[in-house]
Amino acid sequence: MQCPFCATENNKVIDTRESADSIRRRRQCAKCGKRYTTYERIAQTGLMVIKQDGRREAFDRQKLLGGLVKACAKRPVPMPAVESVADEIEMELHALAKSEVDSQKIGQMVMARLRKLDDVAYVRFASVYRRFADLDSLALEIQRLKERKQREAEERMQVKMAI
Repeated sequence: MQCPFCATENNKVIDTRESADSIRRRRQCAKCGKRYTTYERIAQTGLMVIKQDGRREAFDRQKLLGGLVKACAKRPVPMPAVESVADEIEMELHALAKSEVDSQKIGQMVMARLRKLDDVAYVRFASVYRRFADLDSLALEIQRLKERKQREAEERMQVKMAI
């Protein structure tokens, strides 16, 4: 492992933490003394994404993460939450135990998680994913989101009142 600051390969591991899908290692360079973090992940089998036009391309976590970051840009959504969504989706896709998955399925998974994370990020992603034809289509989706949020709030109130 090379130090990202001075490119020396001599470093020591200070701390190791395991999570469900990776190992986080905190390292310190023996030459410059700076600290940095590395992540180790299990190499997954190749997952192919079937695009809307029928093309197939390899699943790319960075592409997924990039779309999530764009949707959450300038929103009060912490980066660890965005990365967690990408991790969840990637794990769920691999858990399907299929070699191919439709891009539609991935888009639905992203929208379901963004809906819970941030309304504006959800609408941004939905506007690109669903390719709204006009302003009325976008307004209809926003209305559906408001109604869904209202139902969820009412259900939570009913649960609180039952307790």
